[in-house]
Amino acid sequence: MGHGFRKELIYMLLELRPQFLRFPGISHHDEVDTIIIEPFVKDVLDSLEFARGSAESTWGSVRSAMGHPERFPLKYVAIGNEDCGKEFYRGNYLKFYDAIRKAYPDIQMISNCDGSSRPLDHPADLYDFHVYTSAANLFIMKNKFDRTSRIGPKVFVSEYAVNEQRDAGKGSLLASLAEAAFLTGLEKNSDVVQMASYAPLFVNDNDSTLVPPALLLFISNVLVGHNWNPDAIVFNSWQQYGTPSYWVQTYFRESSGSVIHPITISSRYSDSLAASAITWQDSEDIFLRVKIVNFGPNAVNLTISSRGLQDGVNTAKSTVTVLTSGNFLDENSFSEPNKARQPLFPSQVVPVESELPNAAEVMEAVLPPFSFTSFDLALDQYSKLVAEM
Repeated sequence: MGHGFRKELIYMLLELRPQFLRFPGISHHDEVDTIIIEPFVKDVLDSLEFARGSAESTWGSVRSAMGHPERFPLKYVAIGNEDCGKEFYRGNYLKFYDAIRKAYPDIQMISNCDGSSRPLDHPADLYDFHVYTSAANLFIMKNKFDRTSRIGPKVFVSEYAVNEQRDAGKGSLLASLAEAAFLTGLEKNSDVVQMASYAPLFVNDNDSTLVPPALLLFISNVLVGHNWNPDAIVFNSWQQYGTPSYWVQTYFRESSGSVIHPITISSRYSDSLAASAITWQDSEDIFLRVKIVNFGPNAVNLTISSRGLQDGVNTAKSTVTVLTSGNFLDENSFSEPNKARQPLFPSQVVPVESELPNAAEVMEAVLPPFSFTSFDLALDQYSKLVAEM
């Protein structure tokens, strides 16, 4: 396929349904004064012409000569990486922004500066937001963008993960549950959060070097060596497995382009819960998907109420999928690639799907301790649902 990955790794990536490639660069130390930035601006414009220019252009012809006359669908450019606040960032940013906007007015420009708390002092289509923290902090951040301004640039959460060692290990269930809770918040705020990217995506178990490319989902990912934990996919020369964080990503494959749906959850343990609901469809059916994280040590009895279904639930096609394990610090490994999987078998951490015979507009459910559960209710009367929303 020309990508250099083993077939099994590519299959794992395709299961996540990534939207596009991200190639982050990093310096953190060196800066260039704005008065001498022009050669770098020209270099970026030449690079964009290589990707986007016609086959007759100077750099587009180089691309064509390499066997790819078609233009690449490059739609986004991030100017810098964690550079906001540096002495010359704003001046340099404006130089790049103006030049790229003039040459490619359709390209979306991403600022390094966080606009979630206060407005940016420069133009941008999106702004970059990074967070690496403890499981408890990320769980609380499920509400991070609830009060973010809906006016101005959208949010690109380009790097997020639980990376505090005592919580994350090399990829624990606990870390993945906090990330799942954070994602439910991003999903509910998708009017302002345009994209999100789990980081890191890949790690070679035998490697400790930093490798930059990242695959981006709706809701994607950065590639590094094992000097960074956790990672979504761990591989060596002949094996691979997904950490619990990888399996959490699969719950959100249908999020892009879906419709947020209102639900009510009643439980005495509401402080330990995070939830979101969407309607989505496959080639045959339309579903209401209710995702709920139980971030606490107790099994939770709850009532889920979904407005507007009008008894249009097909119980025969409805399912429930659970990610949990016997210990919230359980991890997967080459010897036990699916350890954090089976809720009935503590020795085994990947999602387990089963039938949902009590699927209904209002239904009772029990969430295992430290678990992520997805209720997929097949809808028979979707047209009526849409009419009443």
